Amino acid sequence: MPIDALPPDSLYRRCDPSSLSFRTTEELPDLTELPGQTRAIEAARFGIGIKRPGYHLFALGGPGTGKHVMMREFLARAASTAPSPLDLCYVNNFADSQKPLALRLPRGIAVKLRTDMEDLIRDLRSAIPALFESEDYRSRRQVIDNEFKQQQEAAFEKLQERGKAKNLALVRTPVGFAVAPVRNGTVMSPEDFEKLPEDVQRQVQADMEQLQSELEQTIRQMPAWGKERRDRVRDLNRDVTMFAVGHAIGELTASYRDFEEITRYLDAVQQDIIEHAEVFRAATTQESTSEEDAASSRLSDGSRLRRYQVNVIVDSSGIVGAPVIYEDNPTYLNLVGAVEHRAEMGALVTDFGLIRGGALHRANGGYLLMDAHKLFQQPFSWEALKRALRAMEVRIESPEQMLRLITTVSLAPQPVPLDVKIVLVGDRWLYYMAWQLDFEFRELFKVAVDFEDDMPWTNEATPAYARLVATILHREKLRPFDAGAVARAIEHSARLADDSQKLSMRIAQLADVLREADYWADQQKRDVVDASCVQQAIDSQRQRAGRIPDRVQETIQRDLVLIDTAGAKVGQVNGLSVIGLGTTAFGKPSRITAKIRLGRGEVIDIERQVELGGPIHSKGVMILCAFLSARYASDTPLSLWASLVFEQSYGGVEGDSASSAELYALLSALADLPIKQSLAVTGSVNQHGDVQVIGGVNEKIEGFFDICSQRGLTGDQGVLVPAGNIQHLMLREDVVQAATARRFHVFAVRSVDEGIELLTGIPAGARDANGLFPEGTVNRRVEDRLIQLADQRRRYGTAAGGST
Repeated sequence: MPIDALPPDSLYRRCDPSSLSFRTTEELPDLTELPGQTRAIEAARFGIGIKRPGYHLFALGGPGTGKHVMMREFLARAASTAPSPLDLCYVNNFADSQKPLALRLPRGIAVKLRTDMEDLIRDLRSAIPALFESEDYRSRRQVIDNEFKQQQEAAFEKLQERGKAKNLALVRTPVGFAVAPVRNGTVMSPEDFEKLPEDVQRQVQADMEQLQSELEQTIRQMPAWGKERRDRVRDLNRDVTMFAVGHAIGELTASYRDFEEITRYLDAVQQDIIEHAEVFRAATTQESTSEEDAASSRLSDGSRLRRYQVNVIVDSSGIVGAPVIYEDNPTYLNLVGAVEHRAEMGALVTDFGLIRGGALHRANGGYLLMDAHKLFQQPFSWEALKRALRAMEVRIESPEQMLRLITTVSLAPQPVPLDVKIVLVGDRWLYYMAWQLDFEFRELFKVAVDFEDDMPWTNEATPAYARLVATILHREKLRPFDAGAVARAIEHSARLADDSQKLSMRIAQLADVLREADYWADQQKRDVVDASCVQQAIDSQRQRAGRIPDRVQETIQRDLVLIDTAGAKVGQVNGLSVIGLGTTAFGKPSRITAKIRLGRGEVIDIERQVELGGPIHSKGVMILCAFLSARYASDTPLSLWASLVFEQSYGGVEGDSASSAELYALLSALADLPIKQSLAVTGSVNQHGDVQVIGGVNEKIEGFFDICSQRGLTGDQGVLVPAGNIQHLMLREDVVQAATARRFHVFAVRSVDEGIELLTGIPAGARDANGLFPEGTVNRRVEDRLIQLADQRRRYGTAAGGST
């Protein structure tokens, strides 16, 4: 029974503007959730709602499906009702400055503490020196100094008196004190001393040794007296400093009495200031003799005063609810923070004030959104994230320190407890690859938020999709679209989905068309976008991406690439393929030919022999070989040698969508029946001879149509597609019009038999009760030829004396 071409209504599904219950999109409210994403929405709600370790989210799907936008909206909605996060600051650890302390404080307290500490230090820098310069302090200090001086003088006077009684004197020399004999109030010279009688000399020498011993004993006591003096001065300084610091810090401590961490820190600050009061005195009283010394002094004092600063890492005062952080560049340092260094006097130094927080610190208590591909590309970032999630804390460590690449002294900041929900966004292949290769990924990211690439196009879905269009227009601040423009956009969405029963959820592609339609409306001075503007945007996109398709068409029109669109040829058929480049995909006709002769049952795939055919294409050729062996002359050895090739193919061939065309060429060669060159073929075939669906059916049809249109439509031209692809047809308007005028045809075939009948005009034929194909049918001619080849092979074998 002859197969009729598909009616025009099967080639394109239209959206009736009158079915849309609005005049312009201004009348439509915004969507709160994406239509057609029920699975993803339920998964997102579950993942955000469950508060258990390991239930982090991975939003997977094709590019442009709105993963980022929807996840941000869900996170923002959940964060708005969540508790506010804590502030985070680092302060000096006065017990061990290499291990700064982390203070987690209620919202807004960290900045207030930093300001209060700045005010405190600024006040003490003037108050402490003022007290040390006061008359009271000087008087008390003078008393201590005088007592020490008097103690020294009294000791030396006592020695002087003892020496005077024995005609000895204490003499100050460049190296200290010495004892010398005296006569008539004058120190004796060595010559005069030698003139004394020996017994007198011995007595004087004994007296001198005794006085020298007492002098040495007195001198040995002087360090103890000095220490006593210094202790008394230190106690005085502590008392004076305590007077200045105690009141100021006491008031500060009282204002933070509800925060135990802060009060402990302030107690440590007070003790440290008392111990290092000289820093505050030097900050205002020390004078240097040169600019270099002055700069060095200021640097040293400033660095020492930094120990009292508060380094605010996270300030949550401006956040309502929980934080939602998107980290666009998830490097290791941006993720977990870093300890920076600065140059001082030619050396690299650091302190707690150079600790910088990362995205995990800012998102703590809330949500952190990242692109999975960017995260996996960064060295150390993925491992650092897993380590933080497992330990439930953020530990700032330098990668260089971990790898022992540098020896610069660094810090070990106190880790911060981590309570965060991680949301990764990426492609499906990335999710499944990580799930397969990394066991920890499975344990940490248990919630897959899988976004659909399309949604069913039902009567109920059309209004929801119209609201989606309106939502995009509102957010992009574009002109309103009338019902006709929205209907055309919906039709184009089905074309993007390559399915007349589906609507694309590639929101980015849809938004591009809407923006460009708005542009053309602006060029035409329209206040409302109509269907012609949408069509112009679609045509403009196709035109911009059309250089390569135009060049391919040109090579065919100039007969540089040989494609026939009229006549009939034996063993030759027009196959169709799709080429995807960037944002465009287009159909390209290819001539497929087959040659046969006597052989040993081999079907040579030339593409595979020269390593231009991919594995799926080779599989298709092997399937058609199996079809031949099973259908024809099953009790006779397959005795042919056949070759199949894509003519003028200079690149790789992959996919099985040409396997039916290759089979038709082979059947034509076996049956010696010419194939109509006005028809092109696409579709894969199975071992039973069924024609199966393929991808890119619209582009393939349009690619052959363009060739035929340029050469002139005759009414005999058309394309054979699998019947299963009827639901995918969303052809261009010019193709539909040509089909309506019966100048171009699209045929849907279910089997190889239906296809070969269309291509040759000869019935395929089915086996009768005796198991024979009717005379004159394609299948009978093929089987007879195969039996003939088998007989020839048998005769050759017998003539050669061999076995068959």
